[in-house]
Amino acid sequence: MIRTGFYGGSFNPIHNGHIALAQQFLDDMGLDEVWFVVSPQNPFKRNANDLMADKARLEIARAATANEPRFCATDYELHLPTPSYTWRTLQALAHDEPQRSFVLLIGADNWVSFPKWNHHEDILASHDIAIFPRRGYEVNPNDLPANVTLLNTPFYDISSTDIRHRIAEGLPIDHLVPPAVKDMVIKTYANGSTMKGER
Repeated sequence: MIRTGFYGGSFNPIHNGHIALAQQFLDDMGLDEVWFVVSPQNPFKRNANDLMADKARLEIARAATANEPRFCATDYELHLPTPSYTWRTLQALAHDEPQRSFVLLIGADNWVSFPKWNHHEDILASHDIAIFPRRGYEVNPNDLPANVTLLNTPFYDISSTDIRHRIAEGLPIDHLVPPAVKDMVIKTYANGSTMKGER
């Protein structure tokens, strides 16, 4: 089996924190690869009105991960019905990618709200889960199920929201996104014409 990390998110846009976290996820969990699963709609953020077009976010994520052969930014979830429930995606992947076992990466904030997830008990029963720390969300590793791991990662205080605000205000983002995508991110997000709804 190919041990594959499942890193889902809007990546609106992808940034250095995402990349660094995925690298540690890859190393600490003994993974063969990490998939950045670009999501079209977070069920908990249905009212978001600043989500850029799926195609734009995917292209930037692919460019940002191109230099790491074990990273893959995929449009798999973009072809599934919305809203994007993780369990639905994992079930589809089990059917389409039987040679892979998927390890789910979520933030401590999502772990705290995990009981609200669609089919959360099925996810827990079927997949290993890795949790990364988030400020303000305490997770006691001694209270975790056997197949759930708390990663020893630093707090990556980089926000996609902050990046979008900085672009809107004409402030630099050089230290926040990979150099390969800086110009692409600025052009895409300063334009504002590729908002959600365009695939």
